[in-house]
Amino acid sequence: MRPILLLMLIVFSLTSTSTAARPNIVFILADDLGYGDLSCFGQSTLKTPNLDRMASEGMKLTRHYAGSTVCAPSRCVFLTGKHVGHGTVRGNGPGILSSGDVLISDVLKRAGYATGCSGKWGVGNPPPLDDPNQHGFDHFYGYVSMWHAHNFYPEFLILNGKKSPLRNEVPERWKTGDGRGVATKKVDYAPDLITQDALNFVEKYKDRPFFLYWAMNVPHANNEGRNKGMEVPSWGEFGKTDWPEPEKGFASMIRNIDHDVGRMLAHLRQLGLDENTIVVFTSDNGPHQEGGHKADYFNSNGDLRGKKRDLYEGGIRVPTIVRWPGHVAEDSTSDMHSGFQDWFATFSDLAGVTAETHDGVSLRPMLTGKGKQESRAHLYWEFLEQGGKQAVLKDNWKAVRVNWNANPNSAIELYDLSKDESEQTNVAASHSGIVAEMADIMKREHSPLSK
Repeated sequence: MRPILLLMLIVFSLTSTSTAARPNIVFILADDLGYGDLSCFGQSTLKTPNLDRMASEGMKLTRHYAGSTVCAPSRCVFLTGKHVGHGTVRGNGPGILSSGDVLISDVLKRAGYATGCSGKWGVGNPPPLDDPNQHGFDHFYGYVSMWHAHNFYPEFLILNGKKSPLRNEVPERWKTGDGRGVATKKVDYAPDLITQDALNFVEKYKDRPFFLYWAMNVPHANNEGRNKGMEVPSWGEFGKTDWPEPEKGFASMIRNIDHDVGRMLAHLRQLGLDENTIVVFTSDNGPHQEGGHKADYFNSNGDLRGKKRDLYEGGIRVPTIVRWPGHVAEDSTSDMHSGFQDWFATFSDLAGVTAETHDGVSLRPMLTGKGKQESRAHLYWEFLEQGGKQAVLKDNWKAVRVNWNANPNSAIELYDLSKDESEQTNVAASHSGIVAEMADIMKREHSPLSK
């Protein structure tokens, strides 16, 4: 055989092997799901059999943290791999991704992946309708505006930058807005359409590597619906309970999330993609108390303090499951500290490409048990609303500062999570050295937003 032909065959073989070894990636993001909302994470009233089975077939991450305590900055952290102190979008107020932001979708698209996002974009306010397509997604279907995503029966969804009409109707006062509101005619339930779109994307691209970002807008509330904001097509079995109506709706949303994840896992098996697809399930922040729902009704926080908009554990520690048959050990658990910024590095690693500038570490060694897991010094958060808040997690020490905007030198609370996971006892007074170290980290990790 001629040497040049032999060399071409070797190169082709290596490329084919590398491509075949790259897994498909499905990242499922629930919206405002608390650490205690899944039965595999301790929920005792509501049942999540499909997610429980996913956990038994994969790994639970018991110390995984969202990028922020509200949706827009948390999604920015996931997509850019930069923690919220370095990100472009740091709150739900004005501000959108810049043309210079590199997203995981950009990286994977350049690596040959088909890239799709089904569901709620909500990265910044107000993003252009084609924002997902501008940032590396070949396909987008759902809500671009986070406020539009409040409406479970909207008059339209967005398909690749254009409005796609639905059969629902809202009152006249909502028709000129961004799609939010409360429908008076309810026909098409958007979460169901989004689930079907996610399933269709997987089937369409089953013969090449794909990255699906399935961003649900449940169990978030329709805030415009106030005490009727937990909208579902049917309460089903929960209609017979004596629970308040918002709690019947919330319970139904948890049931529907579980059912839809089960559909996706079954779909991957049916298409023969099961063993070459890593599936991650998590939430963008802690549980909400909106639409009439009370976070403590089903103990959505578990044993953790705080909820959405807090930087205590209940606001940012989120239930997370990773399933990848043959690679991630069944019925396993990791209590390694990890965060949303790590998925950028992890997915780049799995795709065989070098990750660009980011604040995370690849979780591949921890997930697969192969190779040395890179350690991290700490995790950092900031939240610009409600007077401003900062938090740092280093080893088992958790520091929280409130009223930060009003007073950058306001007192720091300190908790020893190894003894006090519920953050009930502030031990700052007896650990001045650690408090000083945390204050230095907070100052160092916060970069001013560019104008």
